[in-house]
Amino acid sequence: MQTPLSQLECWLGALPAAEALTAYQAWWETTGRVLSETVDRAGTPWLRQYNRFGERVDEVIMPAGYSALIQEGYKHGVVWRAIEEEDWETSFALGYITSYYDPGVYCPHTVSLATAVMLRKYGTPELQARYLVPMLRRDGTAWQGATWMTEIGGGSDLGTYVQTVATPEGNAYRLTGSKYFCSNVNAEVAVVAARPEGAPAGVRGLALFLLPRYREDGCLNYFIRRIKDKIGTRAVVTGEVDLHESQAYLLGSAEVGIYLILEVLNLSRVANSVGSVALIQRAVDEAESFAQQRIAFGKPLAQQPLMRAQIARWRETLGAAFALAWEAVRLLRSVWAQTPPYSPTYHLFRLITHLAKYWTAEQAVQAAKWCMEVHGGAGVLAEYGVERLLREAMVLPIWEGGSHRQMLDALEVMQRRQAHQLLLEHLQPYAEPTELQHWRERIDAYLKQPPEAQEEALETLIPPLAAWVGNTLRATLRAG
Repeated sequence: MQTPLSQLECWLGALPAAEALTAYQAWWETTGRVLSETVDRAGTPWLRQYNRFGERVDEVIMPAGYSALIQEGYKHGVVWRAIEEEDWETSFALGYITSYYDPGVYCPHTVSLATAVMLRKYGTPELQARYLVPMLRRDGTAWQGATWMTEIGGGSDLGTYVQTVATPEGNAYRLTGSKYFCSNVNAEVAVVAARPEGAPAGVRGLALFLLPRYREDGCLNYFIRRIKDKIGTRAVVTGEVDLHESQAYLLGSAEVGIYLILEVLNLSRVANSVGSVALIQRAVDEAESFAQQRIAFGKPLAQQPLMRAQIARWRETLGAAFALAWEAVRLLRSVWAQTPPYSPTYHLFRLITHLAKYWTAEQAVQAAKWCMEVHGGAGVLAEYGVERLLREAMVLPIWEGGSHRQMLDALEVMQRRQAHQLLLEHLQPYAEPTELQHWRERIDAYLKQPPEAQEEALETLIPPLAAWVGNTLRATLRAG
């Protein structure tokens, strides 16, 4: 049975910053595990809205040790390595190790990274000096970021449901509206979607803004309405936010705002895929370890034919899922600096990212469920921690666009950008020729159907396509 780091090294060979990765994994084993259990068992954090003098403070109260749990990843470089050194491999390797132990912790890291990337690409030098520099601290005091798009109507149809209005004021804007699903609500800075005053309806009228926690005079810049009670992922605080002429700064150009919003989402989708694979490994490791020691009908469960076959099948799925997710990482590394209009490689990145986010998240849920089944009755008892894997997994198909959305977006990039042709060319060095031809013909025939028929039958295309791409990409891994 592999540790998360040894599994990464098995697949990828020698990793950059190996010493830092080793130290980070050791921290989780000696300290992080206990802190993670403490935060999870404490349940939903609570919100102190007023101080004793009746002043609005909106202070999120977390269990002892929470700051150390979150800050360790920032210290080792989950954000600064990508921004300062363009070392995306180490950033995502840190995320993989984090998610093996606590996928919820990787959410604050992910949205902080996305915020930092947007500042790095589209922020003015003044904004970078004020907000990006503190996010790159390595001393345990790093500022956190957040990405808030969703409003009360829902998150997928942003063009309809984003009602927040941005009114220009000097070199800044004033935002008025509400955000409904605000992950990492205790962050120091967030990037948010809003509609500039007078902008057209639909997604073309949206823009991306940088929203600080505090105004320049030190007062609260927005108000936290409440903290949400979730099934799991308690290491990330989720709340609702009210904006009342909140001070914000436009990132990039308003005319291409929707593309910047999608850049944020796609980066987080890559991280979601990496985190999903790490959870799969944890579930398979826990199941196999238990099955090797559990005696049933006279011999270890792991030696019985059906269980042996299931473990082997999940190990194969784990390799395919990682290959698919890590291909998204590799492509992100090559295209992250691009701005609209994007190159064909960027659209290939989009397609692989949608396939990876969809398939790895769905497999993570099934792996967690199977791990519980292997443990029998013990699998549902909170005292053993196995049930927590399922609680943590359930959000993975939902975050940053649900599985339904990922399938539709994959179809859209094939229809409009012919990204499937780029995908098949990309896979040609690794794919069996007859399989490659089969998928070329299958997708071409599929796209000749009327649009409504394509959407209706999408579950017959995307799941097997994602699985085939993942299995084909296993050839890119050192261990095959």
